[in-house]
Amino acid sequence: MLAVSPHCDDAVLACGERLSLQANDALVVTVFAGNPPPGAPLTSWDRDCGFRTSGEVMPRRREEDRCAFARLGVRGAWLPFRDRQYGEPPSAREIAVALGAYVVRERPGQVCFPLGLFHSDHALVSEAALSLVALHPETAWYAYEDALYRSLEDAVEERVDALRRRGFVVRAGTQTTAPASLKRKRAAMACYRSQLRGLRTPQRLGHRDALAPEAYWSVKA
Repeated sequence: MLAVSPHCDDAVLACGERLSLQANDALVVTVFAGNPPPGAPLTSWDRDCGFRTSGEVMPRRREEDRCAFARLGVRGAWLPFRDRQYGEPPSAREIAVALGAYVVRERPGQVCFPLGLFHSDHALVSEAALSLVALHPETAWYAYEDALYRSLEDAVEERVDALRRRGFVVRAGTQTTAPASLKRKRAAMACYRSQLRGLRTPQRLGHRDALAPEAYWSVKA
């Protein structure tokens, strides 16, 4: 299994149970794992997460990823792209080229990627992954419902309808879970101390949705 994560934490929050079930045979590739530009001002989100300078943000977030992956028993890889809060993001094509290299190298039986709800970084990564579906028909492609953002009214339905209008065959998938896998997911989520702190600040979504049943959509070109 190859799981595509827009940011450090997204794949674990959205499909940590599935990753747990694939332990020792899963890789999480985090797209926006690059450091902010030197001397960049601290963003409001990073301040809410408890960071003091922009330079300390991504090293700690990658370390949180490593902690979570260790608890799930999966491998991790981090791409050098910067997310939108740190400047101009890469193109979907640039991301697709980087992800495509991992698909060729790892030859996964399944790739799980974000459905692409609400957040512009999530939508960009989703589009990059979608561009690879037709190129790798031997692989099973699944769009996971983005944790937290899937709770927004009609977000999932509107995105699925949009993909179908574009010609993708999108069907609701099933997820087999077990108490042990949810326990491991909870333990992995606890590693993201900075992000959980930010999510607890006023007007944020909180993290409760990440503990609801995971949901996936099979996607074919």
